[in-house]
Amino acid sequence: MTAAAEALAARIRQTGPMTVAEFMAECLMNPVWGYYATRDPLGAQGDFTTAPEISQMFGELLGLALAQVWLDRGSPASVRLVELGPGRGTLMADLLRATRIVPGFHDALTLHLVETSPALRARQSETVTHPFTHHAALEDVPDGPLYLIANEFFDALPIRQFLREGSVWRERVVGLEDGRLVFGLAGPTEPSDLAPRLADTHHGDLVEQNPTATAIAAEIGARIARYGGVALIVDYGDWHSLGDTLQALRGHRAVPPLETPGEADLTAHVDFEALARAASRAKATPLTPQGTFLESLGIAARAEALAKNLSGPALASHKAAFHRLTSPDEMGTLFKVMALYQPNTPLPPGFSA
Repeated sequence: MTAAAEALAARIRQTGPMTVAEFMAECLMNPVWGYYATRDPLGAQGDFTTAPEISQMFGELLGLALAQVWLDRGSPASVRLVELGPGRGTLMADLLRATRIVPGFHDALTLHLVETSPALRARQSETVTHPFTHHAALEDVPDGPLYLIANEFFDALPIRQFLREGSVWRERVVGLEDGRLVFGLAGPTEPSDLAPRLADTHHGDLVEQNPTATAIAAEIGARIARYGGVALIVDYGDWHSLGDTLQALRGHRAVPPLETPGEADLTAHVDFEALARAASRAKATPLTPQGTFLESLGIAARAEALAKNLSGPALASHKAAFHRLTSPDEMGTLFKVMALYQPNTPLPPGFSA
């Protein structure tokens, strides 16, 4: 049993079963044994690989898209460039390198990285050379036009799960059975925010909620509506939540979520509809597959240009990275992109109305 499992079992014995959200929060962010709080989980030696770690093209194209948004809005003199959950800082380093060619863009920005993991903060400080400020939450970022990227950020925020039984709901919880962590169900409840889901679910269906995600989305929407800017949200999920999507990854393979708490990544699919609704003071683009979005930004031309200087294994790796980012059988359709932007301003690059 992991240190996390022992601590969680002790807590359950003392206070009773915990919600899935409480379980996720403890497993991921506990300062002593939390998964993100104690390690760098990325790359071949970690448990998963994100798009910026696959190819520099990802960060470059997202950066140039943000720079185009800045130009389309009259090149404001002062903007807040923000990344939520920046990982190792790879995306931001690629973004900044690519946008050096845009006159005035770097002079206008102040850089803000929202990160709570001490281990990842240290890696970001090594990777990102442009002056920046670390923050524990978006609320700590100063007001002003917001140019924000959230890549594989919302999927790691704690979810609550509710199983429908007739016209009522029972929340999924984590308890103990013979000393082991097991899933169970709390008593019947009728939460008002789930009342609309009675129209599109049936007995036995499970739905997920992410209160932390929707609160952050509301903050993003309010800032963009007031000060302008854009938020690019890239994650796996879909427009509407239905079914159990909680998953754990360890060593690049799926494992049962309760098997090794604190030593595996825990994520769930993002409900983009819920994010758009929470951020309703801003306007949301249509949800777009990652492959389609990157192709609209010109990834094929960029891949071809980079390939001219490569050969052998390096060229093969580059082609594989392009395929992984864009192909429907890889990340191309599983991952989606949505932008939030100020009403009555131009549609951000990469999207169709």
